Amino acid sequence: MNGRISIDPEVNGGKPTVTGTRVSVQTVLGHLSAGDRVEDVLDAYPRLTREDVLACLEYAARLAGHSVTFEKIA
Repeated sequence: MNGRISIDPEVNGGKPTVTGTRVSVQTVLGHLSAGDRVEDVLDAYPRLTREDVLACLEYAARLAGHSVTFEKIA
């Protein structure tokens, strides 16, 4: 991700955000999952680059690859 995604409690409530912007990873992914093209995202957020959008996808892919363990509550 090359430092393109940052988490700062002072920016966007600590949500993962494209570094140097207030555009959250969730916002970018929301656009893409709604069927927007990368070019559409770039038009909507001119400060972003194609590499920023790809970093958001990489961030999501890494999160999806993490295992989660659940504790059984008796």
